[in-house]
Amino acid sequence: MPRAGLNPSRVIQEAEQFADEIGLANLTLAGLATRLGIRQPSLYKHLESMDALQVGIATRAKYELADTMARSAVGRSRSAAVRAMAYAYRVWAIAHPGRYAATQRASTPDDHEATSADQAILNVVISVLAGYQLTDDDAIDATRALRAALHGFVTLETSGGFGLPASIDRSFDRLVQGLEVALDGWTDRTACQAR
Repeated sequence: MPRAGLNPSRVIQEAEQFADEIGLANLTLAGLATRLGIRQPSLYKHLESMDALQVGIATRAKYELADTMARSAVGRSRSAAVRAMAYAYRVWAIAHPGRYAATQRASTPDDHEATSADQAILNVVISVLAGYQLTDDDAIDATRALRAALHGFVTLETSGGFGLPASIDRSFDRLVQGLEVALDGWTDRTACQAR
């Protein structure tokens, strides 16, 4: 008989909090069962496998990150929207390292919920970039550049990769300023044609 109050959603919620505490890579079913106060076989009444748990964490985390980014950008455009979204992204990722790691999991085309979660994040970024009138390949290129810059910075920061004594906050601010400048001239093809 499943433990009272325990259901798949509650298991995933506890797992994502646990992953934030110990790191997603350290999350195990045995550890989660202990945290929940149940035996490991009892977890299978609420989830199919460790992979299903990872997908559940990733899906919920992507929706949460998309919501955080969207709320930060509401009522803003262009540089102000990029800046607000970038800072919200960084703050959320640092506050939720296990969940953030889960957002990097690629969804499979047959998992409609996970694909929808991916799309939620993309929709926020595309909406923010719409202020720059970026479309088609320009929008894709800018989206990839923005993601690479933010993810790279956050990953280095959370893994202790910035050992120099200068302020990390200042460096992030300069990165965001650089992104703003780049996006302002993104469709200027002169630089690209010179190569």
